[in-house]
Amino acid sequence: MALENSVFPSRPDSLALPVEEKGEVEEPEAGTKATTSTGVFNVSEELGHVVTTQTTASTSPPAKVKRSFQSKLAEREANANQHIKKIQGTEKERGRFGWARARRKRQRYVEKNGRCNVQHGNMRETYRYLTDIFTTLVDLNWRCSLFVFVMAYAVTWLFFGAIWYLIAYCRGDLDHLEDESWTPCVNNVNGFISAFLFSIETETTIGYGHRVITDQCPVGTMLLLLQAILGSMVNAFMVGCMFVKISQPNKRAETLVFSKHAVISLRDDKLCLMFRVGDLRSSHIVGANMRAKLIKSKQTQEGEFIPLDQTDISVGFETGDDRLFLVSPLVISHEIDAHSPFWDMSQAQLEKEDFEIVVILEGMVEATGMTCQARSSYLTEEVLWGHRFSPMMLLAEGFFDIDYGAFHHTFEVNTPSCSARELALAAARLDAHLYWSISSRLDEEPTLAELATKQPDGNAADSKAGEPIFTVGEMTDIQEQSALGELNGSITTDQSETEA
Repeated sequence: MALENSVFPSRPDSLALPVEEKGEVEEPEAGTKATTSTGVFNVSEELGHVVTTQTTASTSPPAKVKRSFQSKLAEREANANQHIKKIQGTEKERGRFGWARARRKRQRYVEKNGRCNVQHGNMRETYRYLTDIFTTLVDLNWRCSLFVFVMAYAVTWLFFGAIWYLIAYCRGDLDHLEDESWTPCVNNVNGFISAFLFSIETETTIGYGHRVITDQCPVGTMLLLLQAILGSMVNAFMVGCMFVKISQPNKRAETLVFSKHAVISLRDDKLCLMFRVGDLRSSHIVGANMRAKLIKSKQTQEGEFIPLDQTDISVGFETGDDRLFLVSPLVISHEIDAHSPFWDMSQAQLEKEDFEIVVILEGMVEATGMTCQARSSYLTEEVLWGHRFSPMMLLAEGFFDIDYGAFHHTFEVNTPSCSARELALAAARLDAHLYWSISSRLDEEPTLAELATKQPDGNAADSKAGEPIFTVGEMTDIQEQSALGELNGSITTDQSETEA
């Protein structure tokens, strides 16, 4: 049964023929019901065998049993291929043997949490990391940082402890432990453990007072000075690394949230790409600045292939709208104009495109004064055409209430599915049509100057009829322009009244 509904494009339709089994078909009588058992043979060239399925037709009145062979064949083929058509309507790509293949998901350049999905390999100049050892230690993860922190102190303590033990061994202090007349280099150092403890006391400036250096050992005095200086340097270096690592504003970006989807809809009769950003903390980001990049591979006219080419998406840099006052969630808008990379993109083309939009929010943390950066990205399937963000601000008693439950919520709105270019061309055609229609109406209306020139010709006829005669002189340019203005005003008034 499962093989019958599988997808085999190479299966000829003419081989799926219904075969009625003999001995099971009875002629229906009037007023009775008949049940027919049929079998369908499906032959697949790729499988190389015949699959037979038994189906039991539902009871039907005698009028439906006397259908033609073509109608029965069409109905059975439609029922057998119903599942196939559903799969073909949802899946666009298929494998070699006809099985549905899932569409390959685009690899993100920047993850939703802001992590850049890039790994550097085959680096031969690794010595450059040692030239900036401080930044290298700060960039390490916490496990490696703690390991380096512990090892830095342990190695220095062991190193200087071994030197103190070597001095005591070379001077013979270990051979005169019970000799009270012997003046050792360091009192009460009787082995490696005691030398190691003296090294810890010296570098950490604990000074218990039981093990002290004497004035009879100039080598020990020089070693004491060297260990004190190097110990201070190790303390400053490692404590500085840990302080910078702890105070990094990376975790501050966890409370800067972006909407899960970006939307495209109309704003002031123009298509706009929009996404929402918000700050969950009460301590705000000072000098917040927003940027956006389009990540898409392209090929130049010369045939050069540029992978992951970055194109700037304007979010108000020319007007200053990219500088945000991020007290409440804001909807960042990108107007799709002639300079936008989405100028020629319609809704149908958007579903076929393969790109990624990276959004970057930068600002200074108010509490620490350090610069913070939050990042996120939107793939093609995360851009919703014809949607708009739901409002989330309510006016409460004495304050504004922000409902973050509706932060990611969108709803559908009426939006044209054409591109911004086609929308602009349609608006231009409409404006041109209105302009020429008004101009043609103005040309058809007689001007006052023409009426004035025709007035003297009819004076004789008017005088005969006993009507008063008006003599109209030549109109100056100023009078003609004022008359035309009045005429145009009257036409406009008539049009407005007609529209009303």
